[in-house]
Amino acid sequence: MVKIAACGLNFADLLMANGKYQDIPPLPATLGLELAGTVASIGPGVANLSPGERVAVYAGSGGLAEFGAFPASRCVKIPDAMPMEEAAGFQIAYGTSHLALERSARLQPGETLLVTGAAGGVGLTAVEIGKLMGARVIACARGPEKLEAARAAGADELIDSEHPDLRGALKDLGGADVVYDTIGGPLFTPCFRACRPEARYLLIGFAGGEVQQIPANHLLVKNVSVIGFYWGGYLKFDEAALTGSLETLMRWYGEGRLKPHVSHVMPLDRVEEAMALLRERKSTGKIVISI
Repeated sequence: MVKIAACGLNFADLLMANGKYQDIPPLPATLGLELAGTVASIGPGVANLSPGERVAVYAGSGGLAEFGAFPASRCVKIPDAMPMEEAAGFQIAYGTSHLALERSARLQPGETLLVTGAAGGVGLTAVEIGKLMGARVIACARGPEKLEAARAAGADELIDSEHPDLRGALKDLGGADVVYDTIGGPLFTPCFRACRPEARYLLIGFAGGEVQQIPANHLLVKNVSVIGFYWGGYLKFDEAALTGSLETLMRWYGEGRLKPHVSHVMPLDRVEEAMALLRERKSTGKIVISI
């Protein structure tokens, strides 16, 4: 049992609220995929946690509440210096980017990484981790404020997602070896056409609202791989991959190599307003609800 201090919001919460997420809990359900708090009590057989310890939890649901009961295996101890607000929004965003770029896309030092939605909660972590892995990072986001956030996270090149010739602008920058696409929809085609031979295109999400259809013959001609990535899915077939990734990320945080960006911390009674910010893509970094 965890006394919840903060809950990180994700685009998946919007999808789940509308019955469109790929992993919906039985109804009625409480939203909130990830959270941070203090262990209040433990059940029989739990040996690795004690009441009073600070933990982050990937719950899948139940984070927007004062207390929640979760499997002990989902609880990750957090460093003493890590604020609850940062811990609450850390796992999905950083976990997605690290596992997708390292395991699925096999991003190599010196390669060019293109990130769409580069100022969002997940996109910013892809910029930051891609840079840590030695890549040249192109950040694609809407408007100067968001592009500045991506630059601060380590992006080498900036390009507005509403550029009238996005494909041409990306080609002028040399194209991409790996694309980390959180938006999909109208951005897919110009980003796909800017792929270099043997590029890896990561489908992370569809914040643009449209699930694009991919012409298979174009994959063949360009020798491009398209890779679907769902971080939470690893809990069902390779939980050790998630655990190992999070251990690495927590170590990097402790070493000062990661600097989570929380743009909004709002109280529980303003959760509808917070969800609207997420829906309208008006935030940079994570939106966190303080319980």
